[in-house]
Amino acid sequence: MTWATVIIFLMGIANFAINRAVFDSGHPLFARLPQASQTLGSRAALVSEFVVLWVALLLSVRGWPIFVYFYGIYTMANGFAAWMIVTRRI
Repeated sequence: MTWATVIIFLMGIANFAINRAVFDSGHPLFARLPQASQTLGSRAALVSEFVVLWVALLLSVRGWPIFVYFYGIYTMANGFAAWMIVTRRI
Protein backbone atom coordinates (compact mmCIF):
# COMPACT_ATOMS: atom_id res chain seq x y z
CA MET A 1 0.00 0.00 0.00
CA THR A 2 1.40 3.35 -1.00
CA TRP A 3 1.06 6.77 0.57
CA ALA A 4 -1.42 7.79 -2.16
CA THR A 5 -3.70 4.88 -1.30
CA VAL A 6 -3.70 5.75 2.40
CA ILE A 7 -4.43 9.41 1.71
CA ILE A 8 -7.25 8.57 -0.70
CA PHE A 9 -8.73 6.19 1.85
CA LEU A 10 -8.66 8.86 4.57
CA MET A 11 -10.24 11.41 2.25
CA GLY A 12 -12.89 8.81 1.42
CA ILE A 13 -13.78 8.55 5.10
CA ALA A 14 -14.07 12.34 5.19
CA ASN A 15 -16.33 12.31 2.12
CA PHE A 16 -18.68 9.79 3.73
CA ALA A 17 -18.81 11.95 6.88
CA ILE A 18 -19.52 15.04 4.77
CA ASN A 19 -22.30 13.17 2.98
CA ARG A 20 -23.88 12.15 6.30
CA ALA A 21 -23.65 15.70 7.66
CA VAL A 22 -25.47 17.08 4.64
CA PHE A 23 -28.32 14.59 4.86
CA ASP A 24 -28.64 15.08 8.62
CA SER A 25 -28.56 18.88 8.37
CA GLY A 26 -32.32 19.25 8.09
CA HIS A 27 -31.99 21.63 5.15
CA PRO A 28 -35.41 22.86 3.93
CA LEU A 29 -34.73 21.46 0.46
CA PHE A 30 -34.49 17.95 1.88
CA ALA A 31 -37.49 18.47 4.16
CA ARG A 32 -39.73 19.21 1.17
CA LEU A 33 -38.89 15.89 -0.49
CA PRO A 34 -41.07 12.86 0.18
CA GLN A 35 -39.55 10.32 2.56
CA ALA A 36 -39.07 7.77 -0.23
CA SER A 37 -37.08 10.31 -2.25
CA GLN A 38 -34.96 11.21 0.76
CA THR A 39 -34.13 7.56 1.40
CA LEU A 40 -33.43 6.79 -2.25
CA GLY A 41 -31.36 9.96 -2.66
CA SER A 42 -29.18 9.29 0.37
CA ARG A 43 -28.57 5.70 -0.70
CA ALA A 44 -27.76 6.73 -4.27
CA ALA A 45 -25.34 9.34 -2.94
CA LEU A 46 -23.60 6.75 -0.76
CA VAL A 47 -23.33 4.29 -3.65
CA SER A 48 -21.93 6.92 -6.00
CA GLU A 49 -19.50 8.07 -3.30
CA PHE A 50 -18.32 4.49 -2.86
CA VAL A 51 -17.84 4.03 -6.62
CA VAL A 52 -15.74 7.20 -6.89
CA LEU A 53 -13.64 6.11 -3.90
CA TRP A 54 -13.23 2.59 -5.28
CA VAL A 55 -12.06 3.84 -8.69
CA ALA A 56 -9.61 6.29 -7.11
CA LEU A 57 -8.20 3.55 -4.88
CA LEU A 58 -7.87 1.10 -7.78
CA LEU A 59 -6.08 3.64 -9.94
CA SER A 60 -3.68 4.59 -7.15
CA VAL A 61 -2.86 0.94 -6.43
CA ARG A 62 -2.26 0.32 -10.14
CA GLY A 63 0.50 2.91 -10.25
CA TRP A 64 -1.36 6.18 -10.80
CA PRO A 65 -0.58 8.15 -7.61
CA ILE A 66 -1.56 11.38 -9.39
CA PHE A 67 -5.18 10.51 -8.59
CA VAL A 68 -4.57 11.55 -5.00
CA TYR A 69 -4.60 15.13 -6.27
CA PHE A 70 -7.78 14.64 -8.31
CA TYR A 71 -9.53 12.99 -5.37
CA GLY A 72 -8.28 15.79 -3.13
CA ILE A 73 -9.89 18.37 -5.42
CA TYR A 74 -13.09 16.30 -5.38
CA THR A 75 -12.99 16.19 -1.57
CA MET A 76 -12.47 19.95 -1.32
CA ALA A 77 -15.40 20.55 -3.68
CA ASN A 78 -17.57 18.21 -1.57
CA GLY A 79 -16.50 20.01 1.58
CA PHE A 80 -17.26 23.44 0.13
CA ALA A 81 -20.69 22.35 -1.13
CA ALA A 82 -21.49 20.71 2.21
CA TRP A 83 -20.41 23.83 4.10
CA MET A 84 -22.75 25.90 1.94
CA ILE A 85 -25.66 23.53 2.54
CA VAL A 86 -25.10 23.01 6.27
CA THR A 87 -24.66 26.73 6.99
CA ARG A 88 -27.77 27.49 4.88
CA ARG A 89 -25.96 29.69 2.39
CA ILE A 90 -27.85 27.89 -0.36
